Amino acid sequence: MVNQYAFLVNSDACSGCKTCQVACKDKHDLPAGVQWRRVYEVTAGGWQDQAGAWTSTVVAYNLSTACHHCLNPVCVTPCPTQAIWKSENGVVLIEESLCRNCRACILACPYGAIYFNPFKNTTTKCDFCQDALDLGMDPVCVTACPNRALDFGEYAELKRKHGDLSQVFPLPAPSATTPALVIIPHRNAALAASRDPVVANREEL
Repeated sequence: MVNQYAFLVNSDACSGCKTCQVACKDKHDLPAGVQWRRVYEVTAGGWQDQAGAWTSTVVAYNLSTACHHCLNPVCVTPCPTQAIWKSENGVVLIEESLCRNCRACILACPYGAIYFNPFKNTTTKCDFCQDALDLGMDPVCVTACPNRALDFGEYAELKRKHGDLSQVFPLPAPSATTPALVIIPHRNAALAASRDPVVANREEL
């Protein structure tokens, strides 16, 4: 029995192809503007004059993110109808039939992981492919990744194997929600953090 499912994101293996993002949209029939999984393209640095010679200090990496099914999901408390809840396996779910579209959960989520779906007239989010899990299958984003940059499993086991890092730029500090997320950082993540990083594809997110 899994107590808390979590995603493993190996940013060092992510090429930014967005296959995970496309597979998620296809499986869940998500309309334009609703992205349960997103890929950040992070860039930092520039050109530097060193004794008359211009050298590049540019570094970049990609980071695939979705709902992190937090141990302390701050999206749950403000819901007036208890439409959003945390299941026994740690997955945070939305009962769409109970949603009144107040969007309190959208405002509460620091990760921007909850969306309003105008075609369903309800809020929606990553459900960890609960239907696939029930059949003993993997979430579609994990299956689709050609570089195997995504994985999932029991949160405690993923931390034991890969460490407990759950925040790199541009994710917020994890202290408020304790995301069920383990990140293997890109080799350039530390350099990027020291060189004024920005999200290069902000218009896509």
